[in-house]
Amino acid sequence: MGDVRYKRVLLKISGEGVGVKGGGLDDASLVSMAEQCRDVNRLGVELAVVVGGGNFVRGEFLAKRGISRATGDYMGMIATVINALALQDIMESLGCATRVQTAIPMPEVAEPYIRRRAIRHLEKGRVVILAAGTGNPYCTTDTAAALRAAEIGAEVLLKGTKVDGVYSADPERDENAVRYDRLSYMECLEKDLRVMDAMAIALCRENSLPILVFNLKIPGNIERVIRGESIATLVCEDPATPAI
Repeated sequence: MGDVRYKRVLLKISGEGVGVKGGGLDDASLVSMAEQCRDVNRLGVELAVVVGGGNFVRGEFLAKRGISRATGDYMGMIATVINALALQDIMESLGCATRVQTAIPMPEVAEPYIRRRAIRHLEKGRVVILAAGTGNPYCTTDTAAALRAAEIGAEVLLKGTKVDGVYSADPERDENAVRYDRLSYMECLEKDLRVMDAMAIALCRENSLPILVFNLKIPGNIERVIRGESIATLVCEDPATPAI
């Protein structure tokens, strides 16, 4: 495995990570994500990926347009499956074995999510792409990522964003925003830093699952984080402890 720091990881990719907000899929972003995941897989790291669907629809926004929140959330879950299938197809064209598993059964296009089967795929060197969130409305894909990471025994949850960590405010709007190197779970909640939603943070805290927040848009950053380079904000129980 070389000089990698983690053996099994879960990567959370937002819908915007593979597409354009409100505009569907983006070929360049998809290829970049697929190449980065392939490169990590070649290092011998067991990689699971939870993908969002915000590039197509978001349940909370649809609710403002008259669609019930539950229906909107189910629409969002279906959008994540579209992204997962697109990512799978490109990864396999690059020679990387994958499996898509969905929280909502749709056997014609993917396997149902079964924890033991997902772990077995990881042990066999396949990248497992997890779609349809948790299968429940009112639960975000961040919550799905935290839940699946705990279920499969991931050592760390990698949260890919468009900035290089967690800031006190949106750095694109506030030039005085301060970047954090380390944070505790409680600091994220108390300061309302929006690293992930409260349920996801609580799940990570209960399972002592560290979160690394990093810039997913820079090619090669997934591998750099897994190798332990200091390019991410670490969220854990006690940020004063040595680096994980």
